[in-house]
Amino acid sequence: MKRKTFLSLCFVFPFILSGCMEKEITKMDVEMFNASGDSLGTIKVSEQPEGVKFEVMVEGLPEGEHGINIHEKGTCKGPDFKSAGDHLNPDDKKHGLLHPEGAHAGDLPNVISENGKTEAELMAPQLTLKSGKKNSMLDPDGAAIVITEKMDDGMTQPAGDSGARIACGEVTEKEANRGDKKEVKPEEEE
Repeated sequence: MKRKTFLSLCFVFPFILSGCMEKEITKMDVEMFNASGDSLGTIKVSEQPEGVKFEVMVEGLPEGEHGINIHEKGTCKGPDFKSAGDHLNPDDKKHGLLHPEGAHAGDLPNVISENGKTEAELMAPQLTLKSGKKNSMLDPDGAAIVITEKMDDGMTQPAGDSGARIACGEVTEKEANRGDKKEVKPEEEE
């Protein structure tokens, strides 16, 4: 009986009993890996009023322009990263930022790699990190950020004729919560 009372109090007074509420994730660092499993750096992902912002800071991509998209599953199994599934597309639209019947929620502008570095700031106005929404990157199976070998042409179905998937990073609640834990260095141990 006490348990039922507690659960109903959590439902009625969540602002009083903050222990009843799940932690809302508003930002996270997503580590990107190449097909060999080497880390390429991180993409900072954050919830903004106008959508989800991606701050790309990776090294080691081939020179030139590359497609980058959000995929429907938070699994990056190399070397081909097909485990990430298709582009995140909850509204069943056509692929491409230039397509009149598009775009997928997970379609992003291309990034450019120069001198081994790729830095960009991108927005996905159709996405959110809020769980429970159909366009959430943090649904039960998460999402993945995938970079391709060539540029995305913004029109060709189903994925912009952008070639093989060459880098991938998992966007999951597990990965987001990993950043909350302080790592204890040997000199800090008691």
